[in-house]
Amino acid sequence: MTVSGFTFNAFSENTYLLHDDTGQCVVVDPGCYSRAEQEALRAFVTAQGLRVVLLLNTHCHIDHVLGNQFILDAYHVPFLMHEADLSTLRAVPAYAANYGFPDYSPAEPTGFLTPGEPVHFGHTALDVRFAPGHAPGHVVFYQASAATVIGGDVLFQNSIGRTDLPGGDHETLLTSIRTQLFSLPDAVTVYPGHGPPTTIGAERRTNPFLQ
Repeated sequence: MTVSGFTFNAFSENTYLLHDDTGQCVVVDPGCYSRAEQEALRAFVTAQGLRVVLLLNTHCHIDHVLGNQFILDAYHVPFLMHEADLSTLRAVPAYAANYGFPDYSPAEPTGFLTPGEPVHFGHTALDVRFAPGHAPGHVVFYQASAATVIGGDVLFQNSIGRTDLPGGDHETLLTSIRTQLFSLPDAVTVYPGHGPPTTIGAERRTNPFLQ
């Protein structure tokens, strides 16, 4: 599995395209809001000969869902998220304009993720792990053979997700990290929702919030 990343919108949110040798592609947390951002993603998909087959959200804060409807309109694919974050998603239209996104188009999921039930595309299976604390329905996607986890806003390089938003809880987040991420091998690369990639081993050794 290959991970291709884009950094979009005023929050510098990381959007990921996951694809394998079949050319099938999954979009995770599309933060593309402007026409230029949307076209950058579409141009990459076209240039690489990819076929988008699925949209996934790790969680549904505004910066991670700005491009959901664009992906659905462009590719007509299923949209999956954890049901516990539905209220987070449905709250976005009420405050989007206040954050500088007056043209936000809300999208509804077509189905829900179940932790422990893998998501499949091409030759690839993604392990869905429930990791609340930053958001009530937060999940991460682990791919064992690629030694990769798409971590959303749970664990960052030398930091962790904020817990002062609705549905956040600091101790819950720490428990999620220790049970769902630190249970993975040290060599696993974490692709976070903001900032550069890191590894499980590096964060286990040096992350100041988890010592």
